Amino acid sequence: AKLSKANFWLVAGLFLLAALSAVAFWIQEERTSQPLVATVYLRSRSTWALLLTTTLTMTGVFAVMNGLVPGLAQNTGYGPGLGTDVVSFWTLTPYAIAGLLMGPVSGTLAGRFGYRKVLRVGLLGTVIGLGAIFAISPSATPVLLLAVNVFVGITYAGMSNIMLNGLGVVLSPSDNPGYLPGLNAGAFNLGAGISFAILPAVSVALGSGLGGFQGAVITGLVLLALAFASSLLIPAPAVEKETAA
Repeated sequence: AKLSKANFWLVAGLFLLAALSAVAFWIQEERTSQPLVATVYLRSRSTWALLLTTTLTMTGVFAVMNGLVPGLAQNTGYGPGLGTDVVSFWTLTPYAIAGLLMGPVSGTLAGRFGYRKVLRVGLLGTVIGLGAIFAISPSATPVLLLAVNVFVGITYAGMSNIMLNGLGVVLSPSDNPGYLPGLNAGAFNLGAGISFAILPAVSVALGSGLGGFQGAVITGLVLLALAFASSLLIPAPAVEKETAA
């Protein structure tokens, strides 16, 4: 779908409805004696900084790795022109396996160095990975695609993603341990949806060729840089404070 065909009045109306719903939810939570989420927690950096980082991370990387890169791999104009029967073997599968294998390693590193440090290393690595995707896109080969997908699988799926989930647990207050993991799961889904709304639209707006693809990747890089900046605002979990003491 082209941006020129989008119903921007509908989009604006949905944004307004979302804002009004958020205000109504806040008022309701302030008034009730048994809130679903106490507003004192919503004001906390433990909540909004983590949710912002999760949303920005997902928005910056999700559509690139799950949509744009497989599209590049199948493109016959400026990509290697892989068939639909093998494209997942070179892109999505190694990305997922690398993340799966790296997950337990990240957990061990978090116990030693802290969740936030491992998260930031993972985010910086993901920025480097997307930069590599931008660099190889004019002359991408299956082997190069495999390499960058494994690398981003390690840094994003195996490090950043795991740490964001872990922080949702360790930053939750003892009297309501489930609220932050629940909100964080929503932030993952929201970021993934926004990613597929924004990045393909950028690619189409800049043209259907290599320039459009690279423009979408640059947009993802900017969002990931913002995610790294917001990660600096996440406070130290109690488990890290206890370890330091």
